[in-house]
Amino acid sequence: MTLQRRLATIMVADVVGYSRMMEKAEEETAARLDVCQKLITESVSAGGGRIFNRAGDAALAEFPSPINAVKTAVDIREGLAGSVPEIANSMKMRFGLHLADVMVSGSDLLGDGVNLAARIQQEADPDSIHLSQTLFDQIKRNSPFSFDDLGERHFKNISDPIHVYRLKGHLGAHVFLSAPSQRTAALKTIHPNSLAVLPFVSAGGDEDQRYLAEGLTEEIILELARFKKLHVASRSASFVYWEMKANPSDVARDLGVSYVLEGQVRRLGDKVRLSLELTNGQTGIAVWTDRITRQFADLFELLDTMTKQIAATILGRVEADAIETARRKPPENMKGYDFMLRGLDMHRIGGITYEASREAVRWFDKAIEEDPTYGPAYAWRICASSWLPEFDLAKERHYIEKALELDANNPEAQRIMGTVHMMEGNFEAAKYHHERAMALSPSDAYLLARSAAFYSFNGEPDKALKLLEKAEDLDGLLPVWCVEERGIAYFCAGQFEQAVQALTELPSQTSRSRLYHCAALIALGRQADAKVVMQKALAVNKDLTAAEFFFKETWRDMAFRRKLRHDLIAAGLPK
Repeated sequence: MTLQRRLATIMVADVVGYSRMMEKAEEETAARLDVCQKLITESVSAGGGRIFNRAGDAALAEFPSPINAVKTAVDIREGLAGSVPEIANSMKMRFGLHLADVMVSGSDLLGDGVNLAARIQQEADPDSIHLSQTLFDQIKRNSPFSFDDLGERHFKNISDPIHVYRLKGHLGAHVFLSAPSQRTAALKTIHPNSLAVLPFVSAGGDEDQRYLAEGLTEEIILELARFKKLHVASRSASFVYWEMKANPSDVARDLGVSYVLEGQVRRLGDKVRLSLELTNGQTGIAVWTDRITRQFADLFELLDTMTKQIAATILGRVEADAIETARRKPPENMKGYDFMLRGLDMHRIGGITYEASREAVRWFDKAIEEDPTYGPAYAWRICASSWLPEFDLAKERHYIEKALELDANNPEAQRIMGTVHMMEGNFEAAKYHHERAMALSPSDAYLLARSAAFYSFNGEPDKALKLLEKAEDLDGLLPVWCVEERGIAYFCAGQFEQAVQALTELPSQTSRSRLYHCAALIALGRQADAKVVMQKALAVNKDLTAAEFFFKETWRDMAFRRKLRHDLIAAGLPK
């Protein structure tokens, strides 16, 4: 009899030192294990997984979604940390995760993949979540988590060395890597002049050209977002469908748009071929198609022509005058542009490992060396380097200054300069640049949400909430950090109940969200609950301090900042 096979993400969770604890206190340990097993069962089910085997204190589960598997491990670990002290202090778990082709035997799963997940778990430290390179490669572009690279490890009865990563103590919040908050767009009204741009695919399946397809998708989204009468779904919404064979009508319904644009890209030496198709989401009928081969050096001219044709098809006319006056400067050297796209490809996973950020910086440096006249490379270079522990704003500032000197019409460069001014305490200049960025790209949901964070810090939480509402209207699949920003905006506005509700809606809270959650509870007079939330924050990020937190949180109102700092320290945050 031939066993069926399927691809699955395997999670092995085990209690550290269980046998030793049983020897010392059998009944108490058994009771505590029962609590752990219940938490594991509930968390696995909530994450869309299934427990397929138990071995004493260990649980083996499978998940169809790699990201949900990692999130479930985090939920279990944090659930234990937030339980009663007797359990939180004694029951430490470790986790091993791996993505593999497994054999199905009844309700059980068999094979080397299951064995490897168990071996990875056995080598993990208490409270640690380790995963294989295979799983890491699947989640690194869409995960809200950060990781330490542990390098290659040798495991018993596993012939080849396995590259292993360890989940960092607290969640990352990288701009590109946050997972979508929820699929709510299907409940929204369909906008008449709206479209979503699905991630372009590399024709022929050339993985080496994936970065080019992804980069051109973003270029199209950014250019279409300049048409004020077009409602364009953001990158975060579109890229949910990365590597999915999505039906345009389903996408249109999910994202609340009228049209869906699909495309294929193929690089042929010094030429590039683009095949695009615009589909009416309600009828499923293609209303515009084009297939053009041009010199790679003429790529931006080609993109400009195509975006105008797409806009004209939807709107009936093109806002040519308004667009031309605010058009971004195209690159003069396409080799430099290619380097910049490679840098962006690494920057999207820069919040996951420091090495990815350093690799992104190296590509941006190559882009600048190849084409010193292309502004976006300078802007993204400072953005990438800001994730590194050695980042020095004073030394890096000249990059964003150069970016704007070369191209003042780039909305992302304007936004980044606004953030730089805010970090320096110059809120008036920061406000100017954020408003300029939004004027240049009024339909960019990501940019609006990022600017909303500035207005919270600037003492204008009502405006922040309006911007977030507009961003969510443009994009029903905004990343989790947007929910976090909404909770913080509520807190700044003194709407503490709403802040608590928004922050508890997060599928996995960051250290930052927990501290604001704690502060909102204090403002409501719920000091005991606030201390529990603080304990959870410190349990998953033992290095968290007031100094670290307030270095990154820049407030215009210093009295507000002092009050927040006092309250958090009183709740248990180390100075």
